[in-house]
Amino acid sequence: MPVIKSKKDHGKDVSVQGTNDSSVVSKVSAAAQGYFHDEFLKYFVCKVTRRAPLINRGYYVRLKAVDHCLKHFFHATESCLRRQILSLGAGFDSLYFRLYAEGALGSVTVFEVDFPEVARRKAALISSNPYLMEALPDWETVSTQQPNGVFIKSGHYNLLGVDVRKEQEVEATLSRAGLQWDIPTLVLSEVVLTYMETEWSDAVIGWAARLLPQSVFVMYEQIHPDDPFGRVMQNHFLKLNSTIHALKQYPDSFAQTQRFIQKGWDKCICLNMNEFYFDLLPEDERQKVEGLEPFDEYEEWHQKCSHYFILTASKGYLTSPALLTLPKVPSIPHVTPQWTRNPSVFMQPVTGSACVEAVGMASSVLESGIILLTGGCGRGGRDTAARVLIKEQTGWKCASVEPLGDRVVSVYQTLTSVPGGGAVLFGGRTSPLNPMGNIVWVTFDLGDQPSQSAIQLTFKNIVCTGSSAKPRWRHTSTCLSHRDKTFLFVFGGRTDKDAVLGDAHFLCVENKHWTEIPLDGIAPEARHSHSACPFGGGLVMFGGLGKCGRPLGDAFHLRPTSSGFCWERIHLHPPPVPRYSHSAHVINGKLVVVGGVWLQADGVPGVAVINLITGVSVEVQLDTSSVPWPLMLHSFCSELLDTEGAELMLIGGGGNCFSFGTHLNLQPITIDLRPML
Repeated sequence: MPVIKSKKDHGKDVSVQGTNDSSVVSKVSAAAQGYFHDEFLKYFVCKVTRRAPLINRGYYVRLKAVDHCLKHFFHATESCLRRQILSLGAGFDSLYFRLYAEGALGSVTVFEVDFPEVARRKAALISSNPYLMEALPDWETVSTQQPNGVFIKSGHYNLLGVDVRKEQEVEATLSRAGLQWDIPTLVLSEVVLTYMETEWSDAVIGWAARLLPQSVFVMYEQIHPDDPFGRVMQNHFLKLNSTIHALKQYPDSFAQTQRFIQKGWDKCICLNMNEFYFDLLPEDERQKVEGLEPFDEYEEWHQKCSHYFILTASKGYLTSPALLTLPKVPSIPHVTPQWTRNPSVFMQPVTGSACVEAVGMASSVLESGIILLTGGCGRGGRDTAARVLIKEQTGWKCASVEPLGDRVVSVYQTLTSVPGGGAVLFGGRTSPLNPMGNIVWVTFDLGDQPSQSAIQLTFKNIVCTGSSAKPRWRHTSTCLSHRDKTFLFVFGGRTDKDAVLGDAHFLCVENKHWTEIPLDGIAPEARHSHSACPFGGGLVMFGGLGKCGRPLGDAFHLRPTSSGFCWERIHLHPPPVPRYSHSAHVINGKLVVVGGVWLQADGVPGVAVINLITGVSVEVQLDTSSVPWPLMLHSFCSELLDTEGAELMLIGGGGNCFSFGTHLNLQPITIDLRPML
């Protein structure tokens, strides 16, 4: 294998080494918040910095996946006199020290390989820390002068400085350090090989298979580079001058599996991190972790997990005891969407100067060509001002309006138009610890010619009587009629203490009273981030995130009866892919579901069209060729622009993409619904 010597490649190597520094800071943060126990990581950073809950969860599930494979390897080889772990690109990982403290080493020897400069820095940190040195009672050499590439040599731990792309040098250095090529070996690679040109990473996978006949390769890396989240992920590493190369040739789990088989491994199993989290972690473990910090980034969490995988490839007798296996009936079964052969749905940016970058907003049509947006969070945080989208001859423009009366600064609230003009705003949150239960009456005066200066909005908190719905967010509020009165029907959502809600409430709009109305039938299970649309004198509910964080794909009709309302399940065929954080509208007897987040299928949701009479559903792909990319269709609003329902506007959306930055859709998008209606 040739040696890389160019200045350009050296610069990339330095950038890649920098990913180790940011990674260990995130690991320390997760440990400090109690996601896992590791008393050694803190010695490899200058100070403990708290990361966002989303990042803490991401590093938690990464560690749990690797530990799962390690424990199964130890169990499968417990009768062996000697075993070894070869960690490629180990960086400042504390694996050896954790195993030593747990008394789990036994007959295991750990060999860590990384760039000489990284190994030199790690050796210096270890040798200057008495607490770390206690875990190396028999060390022979601690040197920063790189004696033949061996920086630390001891009975159970060896730290080597060598470029893993240089096969002959790696083989010689490992042999000098005492690695035995014919004993059971676990090769570990956590987000390492992908930073190399693919021909180099393929070569590493190949020589490991050739030189280690009784071994298992454990790899944690990224997949799905071309969907919106994947594009943000790629751009992040490009900016860091640390391109993730393997994604181009091996973009999904199947391709990665075939890659290892083709490079000489006998068996390979690859799971994305949603599959690992839901099916290989016990429920009590998940509940414990999910209760550690306030959390409300479900979309970003599930997308992050769908873009990383844990893989095991094995050779020799280690092919029999699988380190990764899913149950016969996985809780998140993979589904291939049955896309209709009809033309895909065409999308285009709105004309004009409208620019709305925010997530978690609520919307309502004030009158034709005027859309009110409230709440939400943008790049500057939450905003007390409301936004009004106004259609003019030259296109749409966005006006920021400071309402009169009470301030509203929450996200994931609902804004529901009521007969006679105006709207009712309910719920939302200012933080995952502070749900809102206010009922806000929204009135407006558009003036003779709607413009930013002419529009007047008034937000007024109103006092309601009766047994009120508890404060919540990610719920639905739908306008219904019962016995000549108008009601706001509130269902589901979540609170700071309840992961999902399944309660239903009726607020009489005329007398501001929370009213008991009979509800028959079997109610839908508790959920949030679902949709509810007026239909047939009642409403139709679809999807959402249910108990234990699993998306739902069911539909229910709440139909009026002589005494109240009755729940009826709508039987759908074929079943649509479960999803949440979508939007939906009923048009000509069809439920049109747009966007959202799903776990069971690859790619991203497009449009599901459900015939509410027959239950027949079809999945339609979105044609995004004419809109800015990436386009993230979750945590967004949508409104129909005409009475025939031929055109739909999508507003806002996006979110935090793990540690890769925040992406917010820049401008509203319109969808032409005619091809499918």
